[in-house]
Amino acid sequence: MADFKFVISDPKTKKSYQLTVSQDKAYILIGKKIGDKFDGSILGLTGYELEIRGGTDKDGFPMLPSIQGPVRKKIILSGRPGFKPRLKGQRKRKTVRGNTISADIAQINTKIVKYGSKPLEEIFKKEEKTEG
Repeated sequence: MADFKFVISDPKTKKSYQLTVSQDKAYILIGKKIGDKFDGSILGLTGYELEIRGGTDKDGFPMLPSIQGPVRKKIILSGRPGFKPRLKGQRKRKTVRGNTISADIAQINTKIVKYGSKPLEEIFKKEEKTEG
């Protein structure tokens, strides 16, 4: 099984942190959709509550909240995510991923909704010291 890369955004400090978790530890998230909230203890963030904001699949296609299910589709886009128009009114057919997390997802973007007792900087500093 592959790994999920989590990008955890902190709205208070405007910083983001990256964390890699194996799929067998984060299997609870498979089937959740963009906008769903989950307990941060899955990632080792006790007391935190996180909200899924988006992500990308293993081939780099972005998740789109308006596409239902874990499917990959080609749709016409006029804006983000997945396409940045250069001219006014420009549209383009692009491939995007649905709003549901599956085993094909590589990166999951999250936002902190509820904070725990320990600050994130302390949690991620300890992990850096133990790795190196």
